[in-house]
Amino acid sequence: MCGIFGVICSSAEPADRLLVRDLAIALLQSSETRGREAVGVAIHDGEQIHVLKQAGSVTDFLANGKFHALLDKVLAEAKPGKPIAITGHSRLATNGAQSNADNNQPVITQGTVALHNGIVVNDRKLAAAYPQIQVSGELDSEVLAAVLRTELDASKDLVTAARLTFRALEGSASVAMLFDHLDTMLLATNTGSLFQVTAGSTMMFASERFILQRVIDQAAVSSRIGAVTIEQIRPGYALALSLDGKDRRAFSLSSDTGEGPIAPNGHTVQIVDHSSRADRLKRCTKCILPETYPYMDFDEQGVCRYCRNWKTIRPKGEQALFDAIEPYRSKDGSPDVIVAFSGGRDSSYGLHYVKKTLGMNPVAFTYDWGMVTDLARRNQARLCGALGVEHIIRSADIGAKRRYVRKNVEAWLKKPELGMVTLLMAGDKEFYQHARQLRKETGIKLVIFCTGNLIEEAPYKTGLMGFRQDDDGMVLTKMSTRNKAAMLWYYAKNYLKNPAYINESLLDTANAFWQTFVVKDDFLYLYHYLPWNEDEIVGTIRREYDWEIATDTQTTWRIGDGTAAFYNYIYGTIAGFTEDEAMLSNMVREGYIDRDEAMRRGAEYSKPRWPSIREYAQLVGFSAEEALQIINAAPKLY
Repeated sequence: MCGIFGVICSSAEPADRLLVRDLAIALLQSSETRGREAVGVAIHDGEQIHVLKQAGSVTDFLANGKFHALLDKVLAEAKPGKPIAITGHSRLATNGAQSNADNNQPVITQGTVALHNGIVVNDRKLAAAYPQIQVSGELDSEVLAAVLRTELDASKDLVTAARLTFRALEGSASVAMLFDHLDTMLLATNTGSLFQVTAGSTMMFASERFILQRVIDQAAVSSRIGAVTIEQIRPGYALALSLDGKDRRAFSLSSDTGEGPIAPNGHTVQIVDHSSRADRLKRCTKCILPETYPYMDFDEQGVCRYCRNWKTIRPKGEQALFDAIEPYRSKDGSPDVIVAFSGGRDSSYGLHYVKKTLGMNPVAFTYDWGMVTDLARRNQARLCGALGVEHIIRSADIGAKRRYVRKNVEAWLKKPELGMVTLLMAGDKEFYQHARQLRKETGIKLVIFCTGNLIEEAPYKTGLMGFRQDDDGMVLTKMSTRNKAAMLWYYAKNYLKNPAYINESLLDTANAFWQTFVVKDDFLYLYHYLPWNEDEIVGTIRREYDWEIATDTQTTWRIGDGTAAFYNYIYGTIAGFTEDEAMLSNMVREGYIDRDEAMRRGAEYSKPRWPSIREYAQLVGFSAEEALQIINAAPKLY
C-alpha cells in the first residue's frame, strides 16, 4: 500500500524550522519502500497550501530539485509566528495510472488537500450518492476527499464530517487532510496504519511505526529531539491537530463520543464531548455541583445535599497557631520546624507565612516521587532562595515509581473504573514516611503540613468507591475505621475484577496505605488555623516571589502535580465534573465567590490541559492518544 507521512512545527525558531526540513526529507526517503510509482508533497506555510507531485520514485523526486527549491522558499518566506506543515505521499498504484497527474497524490478537491493510504472499494457508489462533487481523475482517494469536504461544508463540523465519511466508505483508509479554511490537520484511520510522535513543538506521523523509528534513530535527528514515544492512532479513531500546536484531540469515528465542533478559525472549541454534554447536566441552584456527583440529591428549591449539610469552616485562629508553635521555637536561630513543601500555592504561602509571620526558622522538605513538575521545582527554588531556607529533598526511585504508575494506568485503561483513579496517586504517599524519618534525622520535632485545607474537601473520591466520607478534617491519617475498611473492600473487589492491578506496584501501594491510613501522626496542619483566602495566598506569592503559573490553565491549584491534568480529564469526561468544580462549590458555600463566578471559573478550569496530559504520558511511558481514545469511549455517568 501507499505511504503517507508528515511533520508539523508550531515554532518559528530557525533551529526548529531546520529540523522540520530535515525530518521531511528523512520521512520522504524512509517512505519510499511503501511505493515507487509516484510522489507528492503538500506544504502549508500558515497561509496557503503548496502542492508538488510527479510520477516516479522518491529518489527521482529528490534528484529533481524542485522539492528542495519549494521547501527552501517556503521556509525562508514563512511569516514569523506562522506554523509549517509538510505532508507527503509515496504511491503504490492501485486505481488510476500514475502517468495521469490527477491520479497522483496529494489530491486537491474543493479546497481540500488529501493524502490517502488504502483502497475505497465503493468509490463509484459514493460518487453517485454525491452528484454535486466533481471528480477529475480515476482515484478513489479523490472521491473520499470530496465526500468529506462536502460533509464538512454542510455540517461546519470536522468531527461530524469525518464520522459520516468513514461510516459511508467500504474498504481501508488512513488519511491526512489539510483545508483551505481551517488551520487544522485531520489524521484518521480505520485500519490503524498511522503512527505519530511529538517532540516539543514538532509532531510527525507516518504509515508505519518502523518508518518513524528509522527517522528517529538517525544520529542527526535523535540528538535534536531527545527521547520520544511513538504512538499509534488506533483503528476507528482520528486526530484533529491545530497547526499552531495549541489544540489536539482524539475522537472515535464510529460513535458519538468525541469533541465539539472545530470553529472556522481552525481552533477546537473543546477537546472532548464532556464540555458540551456536561453543560446540560442539572446543577445545584446554590453551588455548581451536577447531578452526577456521588450521592447527589436536590430539594424542592434545587439545592443539593452538600449545600444543605455544609458546616461553616471555623479555623482555630492565628493566636491558637502562635500558642501551638511556641514550645518548639528555637532560642538561637537554629532550624525549629520542618515545612512540607510541594511548590504548590498552599505550601508556598505556608513556607512564606512560617518564615515571615511566625518568625520561625524552617527547613523545607520535598518528596519527589517522579510526578513533581518542573514548574513546581522552579517555584520551590524561588521561595527557598528568597527566604534563605534550607531545602531537603528526598527522592524515590523515580524510574520504578513511574513504571508502577504506567502499569496501573494500563490496568485502569483495560477496565475504566472511576473510584480506582486514586490508585494512580498512591506513589506520593510515602511523603508521610519521609517526614517522620526526617524528624528523627534532624531532631526537629515540629512538622507543618500545608494540606488539610477544608476548602479543598472532595468527598467524591470515596463516593465513587461506593461509600460516604466521614468527617476526618481533611487529614487522611484520621480517616475512620469504617471508611478504611470500605476502601480496602473496594480495592480488593477491583483487584479481583481486573488482575492487571496485581503487578509489581502492589507492595508500594500497600506501603502507601499503611503510611497514610494506619501509622498515626502529630503533624500540625497550617490551614486548620488560618482561613483560606485565595486572593491573599496567590497574590502574596505572585507579588513577592514571582511565583510561576501554568501556561495551559487559569487555575493555580494542583499545577505542581504532574498527575492532576490526567485524572481531571478522566473525571471531567466520564463523570461530568472535575476537582476544581468541587472546590469552587465549597468557595461558594463559604461566601468567597458567588455562583455566577463559580460557573465562569468552572467552565475555564475544567478545560482539558493537553500539554500537561501529554507530558505526563511521556514521563510515565504510555500512549496519550490511545489512553484518551479509551477514556472518550468509556461509559459516562450522564
